[in-house]
Amino acid sequence: MEPTSSSALVTFDRVHFAYGTRPILDDVSFTIPRGKVTALMGASGGGKTTVMRLIGGQYVAQQGRVLLHAPPTGGAEIDVGHMDRSALYLARRRMGMLFQFGALFTDQSVFDNVAFPLREHTTLSEAMVRDVVLMKLNAVGLRGARDLMPSEISGGMARRVALARAIALDPELVMYDEPFAGLDPISLGTAARMIRHLNDAMGLTSIIVSHDLDETFHIADQVIILANGKIAAQGTPEEVRHSDNPLVHQFVNALPEGPVRFHYPAAEIADDFSVETTA
Repeated sequence: MEPTSSSALVTFDRVHFAYGTRPILDDVSFTIPRGKVTALMGASGGGKTTVMRLIGGQYVAQQGRVLLHAPPTGGAEIDVGHMDRSALYLARRRMGMLFQFGALFTDQSVFDNVAFPLREHTTLSEAMVRDVVLMKLNAVGLRGARDLMPSEISGGMARRVALARAIALDPELVMYDEPFAGLDPISLGTAARMIRHLNDAMGLTSIIVSHDLDETFHIADQVIILANGKIAAQGTPEEVRHSDNPLVHQFVNALPEGPVRFHYPAAEIADDFSVETTA
């Protein structure tokens, strides 16, 4: 059944995208439901980050459509690949992005990092900017760190500041690129719970690209596993965990052998070692 604009925020409709002659997405269709946490998973190079770049309009699908549905307040459905620059910038106002490792401005304080999108995209007074920034920092537990520089905070704290910046404009959609990479177990668990809590408390729609299976499965409503340009599995975490697809089985059980081989294709080892060499 085709999703309605009220149930889906993003729709990929038979999307094809390739880097040169190497296909990354091949006739791929799926939806991102409103108000839910969707995890994009799969082996490296499978197209997960490409999906987020297509949604954000950094890339344009060579075939098919990437649709951003109208907000509940009304409006028209948007084909992201067919917008001019001004329309794309408006669409991006509806999105927040948490980059891998945070990507904070190193020469700006925690406060100014979070204030940046507000100063760039709104005409709010500095008094209002201050109130919004402190509210967002309080939501991630870092209101007291507002005057610190990025070099003075831990990696886990930097990720939380980046999250506060990502939600500064109250977006409908927040995209997370490897939000758990490089975090210690305490910071990782805190980040995961925060993503789930903010998604539900603020009525967000979240997309997570991650290789951390346990934490991601714990907070996701929907999991999409991409492989070889196609969707290898899609469903709830429990449905994906019990998929009979050999590649998905290898992925969710972290098996060294399966459709994804440990050894790069090579000649038989006996043939290689029996080759005579000349001085």
